[in-house]
This record gives sequence, structure tokens and C-alpha cells, in this order.
Amino acid sequence: MTDARPEFRRRAGVLLHPTSLPGPDGIGDLGAEAYRWIDWLAEHAQSLWQVLPLGPTSFGDSPYQTLSAFAGNPLLVSLDRLAQRGWLTPADLAARPALPVDRVDYGPVITWKTTMLDLAWQRARASAAAELEAWGRRHAWLEDFVLFWALKEDQGGRPWVAWPAELRDREPAALAAARTRLAPRLEAHRFRQWQFFTQWQELKLYAQARDVAVMGDLPIFVAYDSADVWANRSLFRLDAEGRPTHVAGVPPDYFSDTGQLWGNPLYDWTRSAADGHAWWAARVRTALELCDLLRIDHFRGFEAYWEVPAGETTAVNGAWRPGPGAAFFTALQASLGGRLPLVAEDLGVITPGVEALREGTGLPGMKVLQFAFDDPCNAFLPHRHQANCVVYTGTHDNDPTRGWWEHRATDGEKRLVAEYAGAPADEPHWTLIRLGMLSPAHTFIAPLQDVLGLGREARMNLPGEGAGNWNWRMPADAFTHPGGPRLARLTWLGARRPDQTRPTPPVGSTERTA
Repeated sequence: MTDARPEFRRRAGVLLHPTSLPGPDGIGDLGAEAYRWIDWLAEHAQSLWQVLPLGPTSFGDSPYQTLSAFAGNPLLVSLDRLAQRGWLTPADLAARPALPVDRVDYGPVITWKTTMLDLAWQRARASAAAELEAWGRRHAWLEDFVLFWALKEDQGGRPWVAWPAELRDREPAALAAARTRLAPRLEAHRFRQWQFFTQWQELKLYAQARDVAVMGDLPIFVAYDSADVWANRSLFRLDAEGRPTHVAGVPPDYFSDTGQLWGNPLYDWTRSAADGHAWWAARVRTALELCDLLRIDHFRGFEAYWEVPAGETTAVNGAWRPGPGAAFFTALQASLGGRLPLVAEDLGVITPGVEALREGTGLPGMKVLQFAFDDPCNAFLPHRHQANCVVYTGTHDNDPTRGWWEHRATDGEKRLVAEYAGAPADEPHWTLIRLGMLSPAHTFIAPLQDVLGLGREARMNLPGEGAGNWNWRMPADAFTHPGGPRLARLTWLGARRPDQTRPTPPVGSTERTA
């Protein structure tokens, strides 16, 4: 289905969520350190920056459970850049609280940044209202989202299903009254989205000028307590009062003996197909405004998904149900004008049907080296890789490789790593980076933690744990760490440097890759 595209040339990149960047406000943002990060990538021959979902997080701070699949996270807005516009003053920024630099302490960060964002809007509204209005007209999702967030504030943070019935059910008169009553808050939230998109687009252009593409992350499921579900109830399997009848998860696997109970509502794929999956097309189109290509998280759910009855406490008592299949991607490609710059996250319980769907769409899949060393026939070992895939040392759901080696890898896995590499794995993170760089896969990505040689203390997420995730930040000396030049040298050795590479041939072509 897909043809050769520049995003699938032979290349290398680094996985780092923007919240993990350095910055003066307790969380990474789109200010000076983000531009320094792009410079670091380009200096070290990395032509891809992979991020996690960029939406506004809520309880639990997970980028995979956001208030909107369209909106951006206002915590990423740089206050320094607002000051450059004259909307904040040096005196405002001098009041910055003392916040941790190695972890994101979300509570104080949220209080500080939202206060400053509201202050900036008060100063900007007289001169910027027309510019904001023009921007807002180009984003059809915006009005539902800002009303949802303003109502959530007004309702003390309660989920939308617990709002008064007339608001829960979106009765037109009730929504009109709410828009009038909450007009100042709607303006404030529009401003936050305008500034997020503006600052992100400027950073993306800076990256493009340095031959660094951005790879985003698009989860298949959305959060139940989100503007997406509230405004599009017919697309989800909900009862008459808006409660899910079944929820999403995965069965017991490598990460958990009881599976993972995500709790996301499931789609009514028949209704979605009735209009050519228009909501999905709009979602992907908006995501591609922010990113050059997208990783589709839990791709196997499009072939079959794990359905768990609502009310279960684990994911054990679920069942596989058929997903929308190839017709979904055909419709999506038609809506996007033939473009399908997607990567399939095809990890977990993968069946021949899932493999056939990925191969039929031509999407590259994923290979994770930490999962490769139990057997010489393991499909994740580099000699088994095809060109059309993306290889990782590990992902945001894994321990950094040194942590995996010290706490999880078996003696047998360690022996096979050494045998496969032909040398003792004294630095297992560099052993896996080297193997990934030399893989036939067109794309190799390492989490920054592996480039820095960090251990379990730097893990981004532990699946199944409800607290303590998503808060890692890169050390202050990361930009001058000796891992950078070493990464650049291995990128050259694997012929992944931008001046060494060209696009991968079309799927089915007999032309050899670089």
C-alpha cells in the first residue's frame, strides 16, 4: 500500500519526551533547551527525534491518558518565550519556585505554569485576540476541547460522566449557557493551545532545517475522561449514561502476570466506518501537523483487540475481538491524500493475522533488542531484521538497557549477547546500540538513557504501576556527555548519517538498500 518515502531512509535517532528536557520551570518545555537538544541531535548525526504523545495529561500524568487526542500539553509552553513576546516580565519569572531538576514534580509545576499562562493571557488579550481567533478557526476540535476543560474545572475535576445530566449529555441549551458563563476560561484555554502549537511548529521548523524529523506517538485508544469521548459518544461502546460496557487492555504478557487493564473505552468500529473513519482521519491529520511521522501504539488492536468487561480488576478475564482491519488503513490513506507515514508498534501477542495486516499496509514494524536474546532464532535478533522495520534497544516501557542487564536479563541472555556480539558485554547498552546501528532495519532508535549509560533509576514508565512514572529528566551534563560522540561514530559505522543515506525502495522492489 505504501511507497518509498524520505521518512523511511536509513537513519538513526533518539527517544526522549519533551518533559524530560532541562528547563527552568521544573519540566522540559519548548524553550532554549529544546533548541539545544535539536542542535545536539544534528551535531551527533541523529536525524530522528522520537517523542511520546504530546496531549494534555491529567491524573497520573501519563501521556497515554490525555484529556484530548488533538490538543497539546500546555505544560510544555515555554514561559521564557512568552516573556519574549512581552506577555511576562522579568519580575514574573524571578518568582520561579525552587523545583527539582532531575524529576518532574507535577503538582507544583502545574500550579506555577498555569498561573503564569493565565497571567500571560491577561496581558496578551488586547493585542493578540484577533490572531488567536484566526488560529482557532483552523482547528475544528478546539471548541469542544476548551469547553470540556473549562467544564471540568468548573465541576471540581470530576469526570464528565459525573457532571449534571444536561452537560454530560451535551444538551444544546446547557452548552450554550456554559459557554457564556465560562467565556473567560474558554479564552484562557484557547490561548494555551495557540501557544503550544505555535511554539511547537517553530521548533519543528528549526529541526527540519537541521535534517531532524520528529516521530510522534499515536495511541490506538483514548482516555475515557476526555473531550474525545464526551464529544463523540456514538463512536464508543458506552451505555445510555455514557459508561463503558467493556474496556481495553492486554492479556498476561512479558510485563505483567495479570495483563494490563488500561480501562480505555472501546470503539464502535461499525459506526466509525460509516463515515469513512472521519474522526480518525482528523486525528491523524492534526498529529501530522506536529510530527513528520507517527508510531501507532498497539497496532495489533486494529486486527484484534483485548476486550475486558467493565468492572473487572485485572485484564485476565478478557477476550479477543476483531478490529477494523485493512479497510481502516485504506480509508485513512484515502483521507490523507495517499500519505501513510506510520510505524506499527507490533509488540506483544502477535499472530499471523497481525503480521499479514502490517505487511499488507506496508508499514514498518518494531524490533526491541532487549527481547531478542533468549534464542538464536528469535525474530528480534539483527540478522532476522528486514529493511522495513524500526529497531530499538528498548522503549519507554522498558528498563534502560543497563537496568535490564543488572536486574532482568538472565544468565543465558547475557551469554547470548556476548556470543552474538563476539565480545564481552562490559557495556551492554553500547553493545545493543552497536548491534542496532548495524541492523538492516532502515531506522534505529535508542532512548537517551542508553546513550548516557543510565540504569533503572532513569526508567520512564513501569507498566502496571499507577504512580512514579513519566517524571524522569535528563541530567544537566547530558549535552556534553561522551556518549554523544560515541553515538555519532556508530551512526557513521552503520551508514545512518544523513550524508550517507537515501530512501528505502518501494515495498516489493528488488532494489538493494544502502
